[in-house]
Amino acid sequence: MIHAYDEQYLDDAMKCLGEAMDYAVNGCGLDMDGFLQLFIGSGFAEQFGAGVPKIVSGTSGTELVLEVLKKTDTKAEQAESLVDYDYSSEYWCGWILAYYQWYSGRQFKEIQRYITMREIQKLYPTLHEASEKKFVDTVNRLIRRKNPPTRLQAQRKICGYSQRVLAEKSGVNLRTLQQYELGAKDINKAAGGSLLALAKTLGCRVEDILEYDNSEIDEDRI
Repeated sequence: MIHAYDEQYLDDAMKCLGEAMDYAVNGCGLDMDGFLQLFIGSGFAEQFGAGVPKIVSGTSGTELVLEVLKKTDTKAEQAESLVDYDYSSEYWCGWILAYYQWYSGRQFKEIQRYITMREIQKLYPTLHEASEKKFVDTVNRLIRRKNPPTRLQAQRKICGYSQRVLAEKSGVNLRTLQQYELGAKDINKAAGGSLLALAKTLGCRVEDILEYDNSEIDEDRI
């Protein structure tokens, strides 16, 4: 498993995002999904997700919220920052989201496509005392339920290859391959050489790993 950044920054990152989510909701009157959208739109989420030390370890949760509000020119009530944060459900949501992002290597904007903060909060009663890995497994199941496998993933599994093995055999970058399978990158726009290499390695046609809009397919059949 390739994680998003060095594990030495993980504890600070989880604490930072936990405090940020708590302060955004209970100090600034924002809802969690609204703040996450601002966090992504500000550009800080991308830096946070890459493990930039200044952001994940050198910034408090309160400071992060204030920087996000400033960068996005968002007006919100701003309560006095807290020194100690209670382990609220909002804190846990930010805390565990930071873990999931680090563990999965997915960008925050990608995670947001699959699960909302409201849905994460619904998991709090049953998972806040469980292991972080339990949360990862639960969210991954929810994502799989919502999002059927891509054609590339289906072909890979037919061949019995792991993502790493397919990347090595085809010469396609592992991270790029993962993004194609998740839909974070449009495989239909991949370089021809990459598509041919993947298809050859999987023993299928290029058309078998491209994604199609079902509505377009239905129209073509009419």
